[in-house]
Amino acid sequence: MNMAMDEAILRARIQGAVPNTLRLYRWKPSAVSVGRFQNAEEEVQLDNCNKHNVDVVRRMTGGGTVYHDSQDEITYSMIARKEDLGAEEIGTVYSRIYSGLAEALRILGIQADFNQGTAKACPNLTVSGKKISGSAQAHRSGVFLQHGTLLSEVNLYRMFTFIRVPWAKTRAQIVGIAENRITSINAELGTTVSAAEVNDALVKGFKKALNIRPTRGELTAGEIELSEHLCKEKYASDDWNFRGRTDDQKQEDFAKCLSHRKT
Repeated sequence: MNMAMDEAILRARIQGAVPNTLRLYRWKPSAVSVGRFQNAEEEVQLDNCNKHNVDVVRRMTGGGTVYHDSQDEITYSMIARKEDLGAEEIGTVYSRIYSGLAEALRILGIQADFNQGTAKACPNLTVSGKKISGSAQAHRSGVFLQHGTLLSEVNLYRMFTFIRVPWAKTRAQIVGIAENRITSINAELGTTVSAAEVNDALVKGFKKALNIRPTRGELTAGEIELSEHLCKEKYASDDWNFRGRTDDQKQEDFAKCLSHRKT
């Protein structure tokens, strides 16, 4: 449903039915999301996910496999027209959005740096060289969706119980390497920060960095209906999650139907 909601907001924004939107959310239960073009069987330890009630879902965005802990992270999504941010290039969009995340971390007392990424890795945010936030994008009709994680805490042993690392002989081996590459808000501050504090900092960070005046809102009836449809027909289906296939025309027709119904 989280991935369905992000796509529903994107489609509604393309139609001009809703404003630019920042959504902050968590996952229940915990989940592993794979990038649009990844092979789930190669990236995810599916047996462990089934055993521990961890969901598996394919994103509509690219990027790598991500473990979303139900307690230890905040996920954000920003859906907006590129021209409204003055950012036409993909790299500029990343830079603008990460400026909001960096400002949020500054508010919490952490100095973070924007990492441009590589041909194989999406841009991310680091603290003293360690990754604290990663994200991925999709672009449609002049509108972008960028969603990503901000780690408040990290349990690497749990993370790599569900993410497959083919070259690692043992989980201890990959955890030993990851300890030098991944960090969290609580680890950097040496104290526990609540989800509410992180949410508040994110709103304030985006407000300042993007020079916007966000107002709290709810999903429209159309967004909710489309989310439920996308969840059932796409994001809960094995065809999409494990084979990357979906009837896109059917989804587009349904979205257009909702648009006409609103008018």
